[in-house]
Parts: sequence; structure tokens; C-alpha cells
Amino acid sequence: MLDPATVLADLPAWAFAAILLIARIGCACMLLPGIGEAELPATVRTLFACAFAALVFPSVAPLMPPVPSDVPRTVMMVAAEVFTGLWLGWLARLIMMALPMAGQIVAIAIGTTNVLQPDAMLGGGASALSRMLGLAAPVLVMAAGLHALPLSALAGSYQLVPPGQFLPMAETTDAVVGAVGEAFALALRLSAPFLMAAVLFHASLGLVARLVPQLQTYFAAVPGQIAGGLALLGIAILAISNAWLDAAQHSLAAMPGL
Repeated sequence: MLDPATVLADLPAWAFAAILLIARIGCACMLLPGIGEAELPATVRTLFACAFAALVFPSVAPLMPPVPSDVPRTVMMVAAEVFTGLWLGWLARLIMMALPMAGQIVAIAIGTTNVLQPDAMLGGGASALSRMLGLAAPVLVMAAGLHALPLSALAGSYQLVPPGQFLPMAETTDAVVGAVGEAFALALRLSAPFLMAAVLFHASLGLVARLVPQLQTYFAAVPGQIAGGLALLGIAILAISNAWLDAAQHSLAAMPGL
């Protein structure tokens, strides 16, 4: 039977450990694939973060530091956990952004969006195709079971970065820069067929405009550009999804903490 005096004496240490856990796990769950989606209600994400923290606590409890005696040290330790959680979540989120990024490039290439005529519903920096692929990304991740990889990395990050300690700045910067470059490169690879088709189409269009100056090339070519682009998208969408899913599996499997 637990002694009430012992429980009361240990309560500050438990409360401080819970704060450190929620700081890292809660910030990471804001960005993790499938869990940190904007469409998911904030209450659901909060409850998931609390439940995951409760699962992780028994294995992390021996690593928890003692309660600091001064407030600045306490604030620094919580800030370190927030930074670590955001770093891990951002690394996982970058690969998710590659698919809608590729969709935006494809939309520009096939003529379904225009920087001079932004979509009133989606905003100037988005397109229907990018939105569609952005919604498809978490569905593919959850269906393939890849959402478990960043969660495992989050649980294992306590062995890599002990609670209350800041990440090494050099390694953190290198990891983020590498992940950003990988996401941009993947988006370009996924949209490469459409970029090549767009270059050939516009080169041919320029030649036709020189040969037949009286032809209104814009009004004659845009319907064909959109129809041909959507037809190519229908043919390539499965290959694009599979290629992105393979790249996402490789990227998530290489996260720190696994």
C-alpha cells in the first residue's frame, strides 16, 4: 500500500516528468504524418499525445532529471523538449510535403492553375491538384502503416537526446537541410514527366505561333494542354503514389531514434 506522505513527496517529480513528456510528444504530434494533420481536431491530437506519453513514461522514467531548484533552469529544460519535439515532427512532415508540392508543380505544368488568377477557395499558393495529393498523403501513410515509424523514432529519441537537454546544433541543422533538399528533389522527380511534357508542348506552341501568326495560340492550346495533362496524370498517378510511398518509407525509416 502506497504511503500518502511518499506520494506527496514524489508528486513534484512526477509532475515535472509529465511536463517534459508532454512538451516533446505534444509538439511532435502537431506535425507527425497522419496524426498532425490540420483536418484532425485539436482535441483528438491532444488526447493522442497524452495517451502516447502515458505509454512511453515507464521506459523513460529512469532517464528523467531531478526537478531543478530555479525557474530559469526549468524553463530551459522545457524549451529544450519543445525544440526536440518540433525538430522530430518537422523531419517527418517534410517528406509529407513533397507530394502536394509535386501536385502544385504538375498543376502549373498542365495549366490548371495560374499565379495571376489564384483560387478564391484554396488561396494564391495552392491548387485543387495539390490539395488532392495533400489529402492523399496521410491516407497512403496510414494505409501502409508508416505512421508507426515516426512514433517509434519519437519514443527512441529519449535515448538519443536525454530529457531536458538541447540537441546538438550542428547535427540538427544538417538533418533539417538534408531533409528539405530531399523533399524538394523528390517533388521534382515526381513531377518530371509533366515538366518535360510542358517544355515540349510550349516549344511546339512557339513554333506554331511563328508559322501561323494569325492563330490565337493561347485560346487554341490551353484546352488541349489541360486535357492532355489530365490524361497524363490519370496514367501516371499510380506510379507517382507508389514512388512517393517508397521514398516516404525510406525517409521515415532513417529518422533519428530508430
